[in-house]
Amino acid sequence: MKERILQLQPYKPGKSAEDIKREYNITHVVKLASNENPYGCSPRVATALQDVLKNSAIYPDGHTTKLREKLADFLQVKESQLLFGSGLDEVIQMISRVLLTEGDNIVTANETFPQYKHHAIIEGANVREIPLTNGIFDLDKIAEAIDEQTKIAWICNPNNPTGTYVSEDMLRSFLEKVPVHTIVICDEAYLEYVTATDFPQSIPLLNEFKNLMVLRTFSKAYGLASFRIGYAIGHDEIIEKINIARLPFNTSTFAQVAAYTALDDQTFINHCTKKNAENLIRYEAVLQELPVEFYPSQTNFIFIKWKKPNDLFNHLLTNGYIVRPFPNGVRITIGTNEQNEGVINCLRDYFT
Repeated sequence: MKERILQLQPYKPGKSAEDIKREYNITHVVKLASNENPYGCSPRVATALQDVLKNSAIYPDGHTTKLREKLADFLQVKESQLLFGSGLDEVIQMISRVLLTEGDNIVTANETFPQYKHHAIIEGANVREIPLTNGIFDLDKIAEAIDEQTKIAWICNPNNPTGTYVSEDMLRSFLEKVPVHTIVICDEAYLEYVTATDFPQSIPLLNEFKNLMVLRTFSKAYGLASFRIGYAIGHDEIIEKINIARLPFNTSTFAQVAAYTALDDQTFINHCTKKNAENLIRYEAVLQELPVEFYPSQTNFIFIKWKKPNDLFNHLLTNGYIVRPFPNGVRITIGTNEQNEGVINCLRDYFT
């Protein structure tokens, strides 16, 4: 076994709702820990999948032809600029496998999506973690940390778990400083939820910066987390190289059909993101009245900073709400109106 693997831990999913019900002897449990869409996915998806069942013995389209065509048209990019994976987790794995070797390094934030670091270590690369500033990526410090061995600068925007973002001006200024041998990867898993008017228009930036790549997913706003499908947008040459590491049939027929069907229903996406924005305003208004700090969010979750995160986590858990604890706080997925009011009542009870 590779020695560096010994310092890592496999992903450990939290307890299921049924486990929580049995352990705490409660009947109502709501999962608000993984930033899933509480409204599900477009109702068109279930209908579309019925036609797929009769072909379940056939391998999926390894080229993701129909999804590729539809998504390229939707994004106004070339089909050859797209790379699909079984969720962004696999896309990150493929990128790391192709770009990183022993002695290389990546630069990212110290509080962000952990898979960037995880796969860098597996590939034998070093990890340089730059502290967030007020919950936001410190792009100036990240630029300073880049050297000749830096192959990837990972920017999660908006950031998971803080929900904060870097603006277009901040990102452009950063890109102008980064040497061409370093690939800047903007992970925009929560893009659809963003309401900030100065959030980067990253796809047009691809025309200016040859070392930029953008990641997006169907797991969050599109409500297709169980299907596992995400994608990268980049320049043809780098996408072609990364595609070498892709397994032949890595995205299922069901995932492909669900994705392009959901893509066609932007009315549903707009409904979900509108409800999310309204509920975020509600959360932030309540939290401003409580003796607690939080990060203003551009996502479908909110991060509450707290010195006793496990205590707050357990308080919510015993009341039937599963959230995600971190060393410096808890992350709560924005749910439906009813779910949010339940959590808010628990927060009021805890902090007052």
